[in-house]
Amino acid sequence: MTKQPMARRRNSASGFTLVEALVALAIISIALISALHVAAQSTSNVGELRARLLAGWVAENILTEHRARGDWLAPGIYRGRQSEGGFEFAWRQEVITTPNPAFRRIDAFVSAPSDETHVLAHFTAMLVDPAATAR
Repeated sequence: MTKQPMARRRNSASGFTLVEALVALAIISIALISALHVAAQSTSNVGELRARLLAGWVAENILTEHRARGDWLAPGIYRGRQSEGGFEFAWRQEVITTPNPAFRRIDAFVSAPSDETHVLAHFTAMLVDPAATAR
């Protein structure tokens, strides 16, 4: 009987090595961090969109009040504050004459009181002189 040299046995069980598992975990963690960053950014955008929506309502309310009262404002800049949806807003109106003396243009700008340079809403409307319509 001849003896055959003992062959080395390979482990036939399949699986991942420690290095492969660590690389996979690193890739998954990078993907999750990116997803969390996108989610956090979306959350901050929701606050900005809500503020812009409410600021638009403030601008519409201001312009609608003028139309409802039949105001005829003198040209100039008017400022004020108004709250909407639990938030305080600062507004600025610029009343401008037009080539037609029966009309005035009003530009309403709404911003947060802390930063009036960052305009959240800008609406424009035309006012008609009540005396001109009565003729």
